[in-house]
Amino acid sequence: MHHISPELQRCIDECQRCHSTCLSMAMNHCLEAGSRHVEPKHFRLMMACAEICQTSANVMLMGSDLHKRTCAVCAEVCEECARSCEQVGDMQECVDACRRCAESCRNMAA
Repeated sequence: MHHISPELQRCIDECQRCHSTCLSMAMNHCLEAGSRHVEPKHFRLMMACAEICQTSANVMLMGSDLHKRTCAVCAEVCEECARSCEQVGDMQECVDACRRCAESCRNMAA
């Protein structure tokens, strides 16, 4: 097995946490809250965020050098998702997870 540096492992952890938070909040909190929480643009963004976080974590776990590119896209999507969740309101857990993941991915992409 290839060696995973501590910062790479931290980024994998943040991506997995963000994936789990976005997916869970979308499917539970947002669907139950309705209204602005399920507007197509917001809901699709949450699903895209969950997916890119999972993909980014997987690419890092594979030990592929492509992780810099997936991390760059992941950081961008996470930032956008954090802004959307902030605007919708009552989604601080998601906002925080997205911001932590975005920061970690930006560092990995650099």
